[in-house]
Amino acid sequence: MTEETPGFEEKPDVPSGATPDDAEPQAASPSSEEAAAPAGDASENNAGVVAQLDQVRKALGERTADLQRLQAEYQNYRRRVERDRIAVKEIAVANLLSELLPVLDDIGRAREHGELVGGFKSVAESLETVAAKMGLQQFGKEGEPFDPTIHEALMHSYAPDVTETTCVAILQPGYRFGERTIRPARVAVAEPQPGAQTVKAEETGEAGDDKENGGPDEG
Repeated sequence: MTEETPGFEEKPDVPSGATPDDAEPQAASPSSEEAAAPAGDASENNAGVVAQLDQVRKALGERTADLQRLQAEYQNYRRRVERDRIAVKEIAVANLLSELLPVLDDIGRAREHGELVGGFKSVAESLETVAAKMGLQQFGKEGEPFDPTIHEALMHSYAPDVTETTCVAILQPGYRFGERTIRPARVAVAEPQPGAQTVKAEETGEAGDDKENGGPDEG
């Protein structure tokens, strides 16, 4: 029998040329799959962040478009309100001036008859000045061509000295406010006499023939 020496422990066999440390088991190195796992997790995280950024950009674009649309609608609303306000104001002023037209007609008749004197003259001129400042404009003159859009013919006649329908007398002046005609001018019109144009054209033609022929023959 072999006797064991007390206090002596057997050591594993160590190959020649190796140190005792080589005999200790080495820590297992991580496999390639385990090394690649963190890189894969990082890629997935990056993809998630990019997706979230895309969603945020999309939401921001939608909100920006909504804000721009609301701003455009508000600007249109403001312009519409301003346009309506101006239109209402013009209508109110036009209605007021329309009520003053009979008074202005009386002033005009008094002026024609020489009755616009004294304090009445001062008041009348002040009223005309205020109406003009508010934008009232008088129109209608003798000798101007008849325009049915601004003239109202109350009398009709023929005249040899006109070449077109002409206003020969202003019975009542017209008034406009801006582009709005409050009252057309009431006029008497005259038209060329029937056949006058034909006679004039024949006379013009004969005069031209005489000029080309050297004038009438002398006796």
